[in-house]
Amino acid sequence: MTKRSPFRYFKTSPEIIRLAVMLYIRFPLSLRNVEDLLHERGIDVSHETVRFWWHRFGPMLASEIRKRRVMMMQSSQWRWHLDEVFVKINGERHYLWRAVDHESEVLESFVTKTRDKKAALKYLRKAMRKHGRPETIVTDRLRSYGAALKEIGTADRQETGRC
Repeated sequence: MTKRSPFRYFKTSPEIIRLAVMLYIRFPLSLRNVEDLLHERGIDVSHETVRFWWHRFGPMLASEIRKRRVMMMQSSQWRWHLDEVFVKINGERHYLWRAVDHESEVLESFVTKTRDKKAALKYLRKAMRKHGRPETIVTDRLRSYGAALKEIGTADRQETGRC
């Protein structure tokens, strides 16, 4: 059974739809700017059509970009910034741990009730299993990070600094 094309009911070619959506996703352009750029290429499409395409195909194309970027770029070359934030859930204090890469994309989020070595270790193992080992890890000077990184074996590649 073949996978059906998501563009199957549209009269416009998939290449034009991809071009319009990619222009809107990748560059800081308004819908009218995308309309103007397409018009200069001889493609007569309204900004409302571009908006509709963006809502319909934007998430699909954005996930393709992310997958391609991860595959092209070795995850070991990444620099991760690790931090934790206090959050209240149902009136109880919890800790939201986050790993952010050098392109400011949140790689992994993790919520725990404790802020210790065990929680940091569980969080780091989960993030590294999913995204690979980073080249450099930047943290605030929380002791649980140092202990967890020492146990994992990446303490030699750790930097301290403000996230």
